[in-house]
Amino acid sequence: QFSDTGSRKEHVKITSESKPGFLERLSETSGGMLMGLVTFLLSFYLLFTNEGRALRTARSLDEGLSLVIPLDSIHSVSQQNEGRLVHLAGALSTSKPLFDPSYGLSIQAVKLKRNVEMYQWVEYEDSTEYEENGEIKKETKYSYNTEWKSEVVNSRNFDREIGHKNPSAMAVESFTAVSPNIQVGSFVLSKGLVDKIDDFKQLSLSNLEDPHADVTRGGDYFYHSENPRRPEVGDLRVSFFYAGLSGDDPHLGSADKVTVIARQRGNQLVAYHTKSGDVLQILYPGDLSVEEVFQKEHESNTMKTWALRAAGWLAMFVGISLMTRIFYTLVDWFPVVRDLVNIGLKAFAFCVASSLSLLTISIGWLFYRPLWALLIGLLSVVPIVVAKSRVPPKKQQ
Repeated sequence: QFSDTGSRKEHVKITSESKPGFLERLSETSGGMLMGLVTFLLSFYLLFTNEGRALRTARSLDEGLSLVIPLDSIHSVSQQNEGRLVHLAGALSTSKPLFDPSYGLSIQAVKLKRNVEMYQWVEYEDSTEYEENGEIKKETKYSYNTEWKSEVVNSRNFDREIGHKNPSAMAVESFTAVSPNIQVGSFVLSKGLVDKIDDFKQLSLSNLEDPHADVTRGGDYFYHSENPRRPEVGDLRVSFFYAGLSGDDPHLGSADKVTVIARQRGNQLVAYHTKSGDVLQILYPGDLSVEEVFQKEHESNTMKTWALRAAGWLAMFVGISLMTRIFYTLVDWFPVVRDLVNIGLKAFAFCVASSLSLLTISIGWLFYRPLWALLIGLLSVVPIVVAKSRVPPKKQQ
């Protein structure tokens, strides 16, 4: 079946296969059990190492807060602060602007990104499975639409390439240019600090003219197209983004200000290695105090810690579910029993994953904060106690 609605095309494919037998389902379940075991073991590693990382980062931040020295001036380098952790805030500056000669564009900034998109066919698929006449049938709807994409979409992988063929490469490539020398006052930023300047903003092209006869400006894009309003597959559009404005611009405003905490080495700001084994080289946009910077770092550490805890628990839950799937397979021909077993297995996986996750977290804290480790360890038995309390007692003979 095939239909064409404007630039969107669709067709449906139906495939069928014999319903897998008991031994085949059992074999698939065994493979899932092995994958579940690997996921289960990886969850322990993730949870345990995450606690060590979180506590090590917190200690490093506390150490940094106790040692950091605010600089009186960013325009002079004091030898007294050599090798020490310093705090400073000021406007970014670079020695020369960044250029893109192909489009006649220049800007005084830390980074300039050229983003190239090509108008291409994109395939979407939506599948549903159902059982009919003892067979498992799969109905897949393939739809095709033309869109602007920054990566080349390989149309050879489409279910139907005829009529939806994309070019194999772009005539113009994307790139990011970085200024070789970035300073705040008299201090040069290290590569690690420069990497943190990543708040890209789209550059307005309203003040520029068309760079070539075959290039047309439309809004904030340069189009390689005969008719930008009705692009064809293979047409290109180019946009530009900048990060870290490092000079006063009549259209963009004043240079961006940043706050930096790093080790002073001569006139350079480099990474500071803490006693806990972490590295401190912090950069935030704006003019922030020492306390504000470290508060943001602690908040970031807390968010990362909880995100990894949730990921570890989920990995453990999935691992346990896969390892116990065999019990579902053994009874999957009894609809009512199958549903009850499925609910029971999910509840079992939830309780065990919660208990083992809390226990793993408590072990991770054991070497750093024993009292908190004990409290978390006690919490780990709560899900099991709750589950056990819901089991009805055996009737007296």
